[in-house]
Amino acid sequence: QVELTESGGGLVQPGGSMNLSCRVSETLNTFYYVGWYRQAPGKERELVIRSTNFGTFHYRDSVEGRFTISRDNARNIVDLQMKSLKPEDTAVYYCFALRRGTTYWGQGTQVTVSS
Repeated sequence: QVELTESGGGLVQPGGSMNLSCRVSETLNTFYYVGWYRQAPGKERELVIRSTNFGTFHYRDSVEGRFTISRDNARNIVDLQMKSLKPEDTAVYYCFALRRGTTYWGQGTQVTVSS
C-alpha cells in the first residue's frame, strides 16, 4: 500500500510564505504524476500543481509565479513552496501520486491565510 505523509501547514498572514512537504513510501519515479490538490470549504477539490517524472510541470493559473513544486527523488519527497499567499489560497492541501491509473492521496493538511 502506497502511503503519502504530509507535513507543514497552519496559519499564515496574507503575503506570507509557507512550505508543505510530502513523503512518499515508494520511489517517486515509479509514479507518472506527483503533486498537490486543494479543497476549500464548500468547493470541489482542485489541482494546484503537478510534475511528471520527465521533468514537466503544470500549474493552476492562479498560483503560477507564486507556488513551486520540487522533487527529491533520493528521499522520495515532494515539496510545495508557496509565497505571496492570499486568503483565497485557504484550503486543505492534499499530496497525490498517480501510477497506472491509480491515484494515491495524503491525509491532507490545512493552510489558512488570514490576518
